[in-house]
Amino acid sequence: MDDASTERPGDPTYRERLLPGPGGWLGAAGMGVIVAIALWPLAQTVGVVIGVLAGVGTAVALAATAPVVEVTHGSLRAGRAHVPARLLGELTALTDAEEMRAELGPRLDARAYVCLRAWARTGVKAVLEDPADPTPYWIVSTRRPAELVAAVERARESGPADD
Repeated sequence: MDDASTERPGDPTYRERLLPGPGGWLGAAGMGVIVAIALWPLAQTVGVVIGVLAGVGTAVALAATAPVVEVTHGSLRAGRAHVPARLLGELTALTDAEEMRAELGPRLDARAYVCLRAWARTGVKAVLEDPADPTPYWIVSTRRPAELVAAVERARESGPADD
């Protein structure tokens, strides 16, 4: 059975949780090792236990704070913010790290909404066409920029959101 036949009207057409890559998870484990080593001279068992707790706690914090990028109900949601797709103009897939760096560096407008995770080195720039909103555009990290652009375009064509 293909995904299109099981899709329901309220289901997201695009969903991505911006979890860290392998380096982020290794960093969480490394945090536990560092804590264990620091406490080792005081009490070896306590050092190991607290080191494990520190590593697990860091991993849980990374997972809990990972934003969700989603297109559903005619809206784009990135982290806690959302915007109806009908209010989005030009969409640009930032398909390499150099493009993303330029948009976040010399070309960045301080009024832009940015949902950034360093481990997702690509993204999408979405221009806002809402005259009541001072935000000129959004830059959203994603590992699948072309898919996100396509999902927003489909949401825009399917009709206005109720927002």
